[in-house]
Amino acid sequence: MKSLRRPSPLGGRKPHQSDLAYFATDDPLALDDVLPGPHCVGAELTLLIVGINPGLWTAAVNAPFARPGNRFWPSLARAGLTDYEIDASCGLSAEDEEHILSRGIGITNLVGRPTARADELSRDELREGAAHLVTRVGDLNPRAVAIAGITAYRTAFRQPHAKLGQQDADTIDNWPRGISLWVVPQPSGLNAHENIDSLADKWRQVWADATRPE
Repeated sequence: MKSLRRPSPLGGRKPHQSDLAYFATDDPLALDDVLPGPHCVGAELTLLIVGINPGLWTAAVNAPFARPGNRFWPSLARAGLTDYEIDASCGLSAEDEEHILSRGIGITNLVGRPTARADELSRDELREGAAHLVTRVGDLNPRAVAIAGITAYRTAFRQPHAKLGQQDADTIDNWPRGISLWVVPQPSGLNAHENIDSLADKWRQVWADATRPE
């Protein structure tokens, strides 16, 4: 399978601290999605995972959830969503991308602009991202969608009282029927409320729903 994703801008090395400021741009396409391309005939998405926006390390290596210390990849592996723990700190290899897609998993972001922290995004950015995501979900037609970050979700989708877990998708304007919507915790190491085991437990719940018999 030939990947349509761009290689890491740093050529396969980890970024230095001095590199990161260069990637704090307004570019909404700084990070490539992990999604089946037009060459993947018959490919279907079981689960679409939605980050809030790329961090600077992630943008620097063009790989989702790439910063060391982020619990995303360890928790996915522990939950059994991937067969092994992916190390994206220097970029996402073609083999790792193929493995993710073979599991029926896609990865995108609510907002494309890279920032050091998700709380640097404006309310308008989040709400524009939410509207765009609803359209993309309709086009991609996954069985389930999981958004990683409750605080941003509340703002983006105008759900101020939302809690972690499965959401009532009927409360989201124009959400496609039949597609489950979940919110899971932000996996960043800055989130002191979660650890790899607790995150893995939540991913197991999402995966069980996404792979339920029709």
